[in-house]
Parts: sequence; C-alpha cells; structure tokens
Amino acid sequence: MTQSIETNVLIAGGGPFGLMLANELGRRNIRCLLVDPKPSTAFNPQANATQARTMEHFRRLGFANEIRAQGLPPHHPTDIAYLTRFSGTELARLRLPTAAAAPQAIKAMSGSWSAAELPHRVSQKFVEVCLRKHAEEFASNDIRYGWKLESFSDSSVDKATKPIQALIERVNESSQNASTTPERIQVHANYLIGADGARSSIRHHLQIPWGGATGFKRNFMGGKMLAVYLKAPQFYPRNPNDRAWMYVAVNPELRAFIMSVDGESEFAFHVQMSDDASTEALTAEDAKRLFSLAFGQTIDIEILSMATWLAGHALVAESFQKGHVFLGGDAVHLFTPTGGLGYNTAVEDAVNLGWKLAAVLKGQAQPQLLNSYELERKPLAIRNTTYARQFADSIGLFDADTRLEEASPEGEHARSIASDYLNGHVRREFNIPGVTFGGRYDQSPLIVADGTQPPEDAANTYTPSACPGGRPPHAWLPDGSSLFDSFNFEWTLLSLGEPYSDVRAFVEAAAKLKLDLKVVKHASNDLAQLYEANLVLIRPDQIVAWRGADTTQAEAILKQACGA
Repeated sequence: MTQSIETNVLIAGGGPFGLMLANELGRRNIRCLLVDPKPSTAFNPQANATQARTMEHFRRLGFANEIRAQGLPPHHPTDIAYLTRFSGTELARLRLPTAAAAPQAIKAMSGSWSAAELPHRVSQKFVEVCLRKHAEEFASNDIRYGWKLESFSDSSVDKATKPIQALIERVNESSQNASTTPERIQVHANYLIGADGARSSIRHHLQIPWGGATGFKRNFMGGKMLAVYLKAPQFYPRNPNDRAWMYVAVNPELRAFIMSVDGESEFAFHVQMSDDASTEALTAEDAKRLFSLAFGQTIDIEILSMATWLAGHALVAESFQKGHVFLGGDAVHLFTPTGGLGYNTAVEDAVNLGWKLAAVLKGQAQPQLLNSYELERKPLAIRNTTYARQFADSIGLFDADTRLEEASPEGEHARSIASDYLNGHVRREFNIPGVTFGGRYDQSPLIVADGTQPPEDAANTYTPSACPGGRPPHAWLPDGSSLFDSFNFEWTLLSLGEPYSDVRAFVEAAAKLKLDLKVVKHASNDLAQLYEANLVLIRPDQIVAWRGADTTQAEAILKQACGA
C-alpha cells in the first residue's frame, strides 16, 4: 500500500525560490514538504550575485552575516574588471567593498545606497546550503532531496478534502530508508508550489505559456554559451592584473567572462559560442582551449563540470497561478543573467508569497488574498527581465575593434574608446540601486494609496520614498542599528516623531483581525520627515502598505492591506 501524508504546502523544487519559501513558511509554523530530484543542493555555481535587497531579506530572517561569510574570502576584492583577455590589458573596472568592509561601508552611504545591506558576491551553491540548513531547522518543514513530484491533480470535492493530490517518488538511492525499488508517497496538500525551474513540468502540465521575447542575437550574451565550472590554481599567480571577483574578456576573437567561486582556485567560466557551433560535440579539450584563449596564455585547468546554455531570454509566464497551484522563480521568469536579477527576483517571489499563504492557511485572510501574488509579482518580473535585457544589449551589442589588441597608435585609440564605453557600461549594469530597491506594487489592491506619486523608476538611481507600495526608506538609528531591525517579522506600525500618535484604534483592529501587529515608536522627527508621515504601516515583506495620521479608519486600512 502506498504511504499517505498530509501537509499544508507541497513545494516542488529546492532552488532559491523553493528554499526561501520553505524558510518563510517554517518561520510561520506552516507545514511544508519540499521535494527535489537532485541528491542535494546545487553542485554548480549558477547565480553569483546576491543583491542588497535580497541581503536585507536574509537579514530579516537572521542569517545575512552567515551568507556574507560564504563565497570569497573576507578581504578578496569584489571588483568587476573588463580586459582584452583575463591576463591582458585592463579596459575598465568598478571597485567595490570586500565582504569584510561591507558592514561598515554601508553605514557611511546615503541617498541611493541608503540600505541595511550591500550586495554580496557569492555563488548560489553556497546560498542554497545556507537556506537549506535554516529551512531544516523548523519542525514544520520536511525537506527531501532525492525525491521528485511524479504527478498531481487539483480538485476540491468538499471543504474537508485537501485539493492537491500528488504522488512523490524517491529517485536517489542514497536517501534515507533507500531500497531497491522506488518508494512512492501520496501527498495531500492545500497548495502546490512549482519551484521546478525554467523547464517547469508543473507549468507545462498547467499549459501556461511564456510571454515576452527570446532568441536575441548579440556578439555576447545572446545565443549559445558554454559554461565551465573549473579549477585553475595558476589563474591568480599568472595574472598581472589586480584581483577582481569578475573578469570580462573583450576582444575580436572571443567574448567571455569568469567569476571567482572561492577566491582561490575555483571559477565559473562562460564563453560565447558561434551560432553554427556544434555544442553537442564539445569536448573537455575544446573547453580548455577556449579558456586559454580567454586567459591570454596557455594555462592548465581541471574541469569540474561543463554544459551549454542559451542566452537571450526575457520571458515571463502568462500566469503565476492556476487553482491551488502557484509558480515562482525560473518557472515563471527567465532572464539573460546580466545584472544578476533572476535569482534575486526569485527570492522576492518567495518573500511575497510566503506571508500570504500563511495568512490564508491560518484563517487570517480570505483565499482571494493569494490572487495578489500574480498581481504584484508579474509586473516586477516584466520590469526586471526588461532591465536585464537592456544590460545585455549594452554589453552584447558592443563591437570589439579588430585593432583592440594591437601595439600601435590605432590599437591605443581603440582601447581608449573601449575603455570609455566599458567604464560607463559596468556602472550601468552593476551600480543598480534603482533596480535593487525600486520595485513597487502600486497597482495592488492591498496598497492603500495616499494620492502621492512615487519617484521615477530608474536603474542606476534610487530615491527613498515611503509612498505606499514600495520598500520603506532606510535609516541608521542612534545606537548604530538598522531601522529595519526594529520592524516586527509580521506587521509593523511605525509611530514617528513627537508627540507620539494615539494608535489604540490600530491595536484594537489588529487584535480583532488576529494580526500580529507591533507598534514601533521612534521619537526622531527626522524619521517623520523621511517618511512624510507620523504613522506608517509596514507589511510582513517590508513593503509600505499605508501612511498617514488619521486612525479613524484603522480597521478598514488593515482589512485592505491584509486581504481580510
């Protein structure tokens, strides 16, 4: 007889979206079963940049410092450098703080970079290990790698029956209680989450098509790419240039980039292939030859893994939900990885969906609250894939002059032109506080508008604003802590400036609605001026839901904001 178990949420996929959602649900004591057919978290580096907003969410969950300790050594530069070859002539560079310097560096920043955290250069493989560790700490979570979703159906016969009926199968023989025959378990769940990546079988089963565009052809970051995870112990000793986290090779012979995984010998190397290249016939020797070309001299490497992939996507699924099934991460948005936006967008998908699932499952909100997930996240996915496409165009459509590597006046002139352009590009792609902090939910029915207009959305500048629908403005408090650290994990009502406002109406309404609302008082008139209000309602995902001074409509405000 097939074993049967019940859970609240079944998550199919153990990448950043699935694991982050398991953390959000676990923190709220929601029963969650996560399955992933891989034997463990990712082996390959995959995404390599954690944006500052993602780091703020890791801080909210209590493990930002743990993430920051992963990846590069504390004092390893996190610069991005553009060169003719990895060991060739440097053309452009963006210098950035090391992991060790970041916590103090951010406290000296203001304006666009007024934040609790700076970005961190760390491979996804390390992030997933940390996310998994913390997800497994919650008693309500059941995390199973080496298991796959075999089939599912979504049908509610009556209110007493969980609508999701799924079959999971153990595929990894190293799993606990392994046997010679596959083990199957029938799962009954309230909701199924498709966290199963770009080729999502769940999305295909639901017949949800991609929207957007794909197939962009560029000199770089468009078309066939070869990815190689490798060890190159001689990369730094034989490279005369200053150390960096990421090196981009720009020359008329080939285009490639490489990122340091561990700051010592492990790297993620990607090279553009020609359209007519037979990627199926690529050998390890081909990869070694291409690496030496990109480096600028023959250098020995050990290949840990290699695969081909296609750049040139800006795709967003037509729908993020069907019935009791929700999709997130790469299952609903596919990026060309310029700007590092795919993984970071996936994390925020989980942050958005997590509190809403919990609210519905705890009876604090009607199921219609979950409709706001697509309403809020789909426009952000379209926005972010558009930005990534712009960054890819900026570098990918740049032509490397045929004289770029010549030791001649013409070569010097070509390098000067390239340097001017690439120094502009590196800041367009990697100095992006507007993309990082500027995402908004202005059209959401959960946002209580106040008639003000938000700042213009721009990639490279960000104007802090408490206009409802966006991230709260950040500030450092007199004791050196972050304003965000004073927020409640669930709902926060900020009472700013003196004298304090009478907030009893909000406290009573929250109790009636069974909301975990914490009143946080800060006497600072500077904060009141920053927020342009004395009272500010902050959602569990750290989004401004309302601001004002009138408390007579407290219950109506809370009902709208929480979907009650």
